[in-house]
Amino acid sequence: MPATSDIRLVQLHGWLAAHFGARPFSLQPASADASFRRYFRARLDGESWIAMDAPPEREDSRPFVRVAALLRAAGVNAPRVVAQDLERGFLLLTDLGATTYLAALNPGNVDRLFGDAIAALLKWQLASRAGALPPYDEALLGRECKLFPEWYIARHLAVTLTSAQQQTLAEMLALVVTRALTQPAVYVHRDYMPRNLMVTDPNPGVLDFQDAVYGPISYDLVSLFRDAFVSWEEERVLDWTARYWEKAQQARLPVNPDFSEFYRDFEWMGLQRHLKILGIFARIHYRDGKRGYLEDTPRFLRYARAVAERYRELAPLARLLDQLEQRQPALMGNRK
Repeated sequence: MPATSDIRLVQLHGWLAAHFGARPFSLQPASADASFRRYFRARLDGESWIAMDAPPEREDSRPFVRVAALLRAAGVNAPRVVAQDLERGFLLLTDLGATTYLAALNPGNVDRLFGDAIAALLKWQLASRAGALPPYDEALLGRECKLFPEWYIARHLAVTLTSAQQQTLAEMLALVVTRALTQPAVYVHRDYMPRNLMVTDPNPGVLDFQDAVYGPISYDLVSLFRDAFVSWEEERVLDWTARYWEKAQQARLPVNPDFSEFYRDFEWMGLQRHLKILGIFARIHYRDGKRGYLEDTPRFLRYARAVAERYRELAPLARLLDQLEQRQPALMGNRK
């Protein structure tokens, strides 16, 4: 029985005890994420499950249950919901193991593992239908873009943009959002990255999908190849993207028939995601008190600058990022 100081854990233990009956089970932390959800591994008679604790005042578990069903119906290896108590925010899930792509990837297996991830992504996208998931529309994309100036620039860098800089940033973000909205729409996992993919059989196991939406077809590919925690050479990213594009065409997914234009969509979509995550990582640090995420912000600045420098229309954004970087060295220490 857990210590009574953790009331949620006591309640979760009691809920699982009712599900498992009189049989004794063990409960150990499995993982945590950037939200308020926690995961525990429950073991009983040589089997294991994952118990999810999602405080209902902080997290709505209904999208998790709904998207898990959509993924499984599409033939993707997502956890099966064994039991649920949505009012209290408890779920019991099948266990997809403890080995993430992030932990397993190496030069010898990356092509095979990413090949499996692309195959699963194609299944997910082929199952798409309008109305089943919330739209990744202009309003949502715009709200995400605002995280960058609000949390990264103003809160983390403590920079107040001039009127001219504010106008430049607004114009650049509007260009990026407009480009995203021209892409064909499919199911979007929204965080399809190595940390959320498990090495399983069938491979991969897919986690952390509760924020899935219906939107730009290149988004999940960007999440996979331009990751928060590991970077790859541009030539490899280009090659993997081309492999996906060829398979997507064969599967008759609505990708742009011109690969150069598809790759441009991929890069511009990535720019929106990179700037959003800079804001999210700053918010997680300052609002939620979770340390460590800011250490990965230089990776996203490099991603964003590389894209901004490659396209003439984004040159004003590249200059703005250069101006912001001048504030970076003195501010990146152990800020509280």
